[in-house]
Amino acid sequence: MATPTKAGAALAALREDLVGDVFAPGDAGYDEARVLYNSMIDRRPAVIAQCVDADDVVRAVRFGREVDLPIAVRGGGHSVAGMSLNDGGLVVDLRHMRAVTVHPGAMAVQVAGGATMSELDRACQPYDLATTGGRVSTTGVGGFVLGGGSGWLERLWGLATDNLLGAELVTADGTKVRTSAEENPELFWGLHGGGGNFGVATSLTLRLHELPAFSIAMMFCLPEFGPDVVRTYRDVIEAGPVEAGGGVIYLTGQPEEFMPPQLVGKLLCGALITYAGTEEDLRKLAQPLLALPHEVEIVAQLPYADVQCMLDDPPGLRNYWSAEYLKGLPDDYADVFCAGAAAMPVPSGTLHVLFPEGGAVADGPSEFPVPYRDAPWGMHPFAAWEDPADDEHNIQWVKDVRAAARPWATGDVYLNFIGDEGEERVVAGLGAENTRRLSALKREYDPDNVFRFNHNIKPG
Repeated sequence: MATPTKAGAALAALREDLVGDVFAPGDAGYDEARVLYNSMIDRRPAVIAQCVDADDVVRAVRFGREVDLPIAVRGGGHSVAGMSLNDGGLVVDLRHMRAVTVHPGAMAVQVAGGATMSELDRACQPYDLATTGGRVSTTGVGGFVLGGGSGWLERLWGLATDNLLGAELVTADGTKVRTSAEENPELFWGLHGGGGNFGVATSLTLRLHELPAFSIAMMFCLPEFGPDVVRTYRDVIEAGPVEAGGGVIYLTGQPEEFMPPQLVGKLLCGALITYAGTEEDLRKLAQPLLALPHEVEIVAQLPYADVQCMLDDPPGLRNYWSAEYLKGLPDDYADVFCAGAAAMPVPSGTLHVLFPEGGAVADGPSEFPVPYRDAPWGMHPFAAWEDPADDEHNIQWVKDVRAAARPWATGDVYLNFIGDEGEERVVAGLGAENTRRLSALKREYDPDNVFRFNHNIKPG
């Protein structure tokens, strides 16, 4: 650490030079600036630099290096482990950098480092264009894409990272770097799953696709019908087109307009088919599922950006997540998955989810460090609750359903779906050989491991 005199002078200079806002403990707005999506995380950085452009990011990174502060980077703030915040360090906060510029003729979109999924989706929607996005509209685009990027349209268009065309970074020494398949190609490769290990992503360019129509078929049933729902959903998806995605979800009935009052606060099994096409075609596809006994049914053609908001949770809940990727979805695991819902904390915001993979995910570029792309299904326990007294119960439930899935698991994992589960799980999310290659890349761009508040790759 720098001496107090040097640190104070450097902070004063940062306040003067940064176009954006600078917060330190005691400043008005400091506590608001450090609030994260996961309310279990309560950390107190020494400095929060809310940057407005790449030049501000350069200033902030150089300040952090000058006074030897550990540096965390905040985009959407959705990291379940709170990796976008630290204690006693610097947070480079990108939330003022939210511009989204659509280039319809080039079928591409440029997204600033702090933009959210909602801002990306809504900018593209007037052109009937989209790209693979997350399932929560408040997620930051940068962390989502660089960590792999799994969403409703991945079976049709591949992972979000498969659609990355270029990026602009500020590296650990405060240098601006551009990267694409032609420019700094090894760094470009590392950004396809390697996350924020190599610099602060101030801009991403993503490939767009035509999406003239988008529809959903959603149904909710009593939990005793869950095994039939899982099996039928599996059969529909595996025999259906890649335009179909979605998931099977156990959840608490929420007080929505479409939910019968007697089901609010009760455990339900839901199934969602998302479809890049018309309602008429989706109804034909979903017919076997809709023929099962159910309490709620919604089939509609909707704007894609509106569907992207369906699973939004308000900030302030306590969160603990994990995931396993599966070799298949046989009947015996379908029963195990449904049995895991019996111990779910209810009522709560917790979700117990099966996502279909395959399609363009499996057919995507095999050279990128995303080893889970070969798995046909993913299982994602997503615990969200309010009372700290329920921490142990919720965390143990996530661990239990993950352990129950292991006999069917590939061992690979999508790192955006998990918190800090140790170095072995990071390797499982990147692949052993990929990790060695990424470690050499880390040594080149961040030899001091400045960017370590992430699923960390240590310099070789």
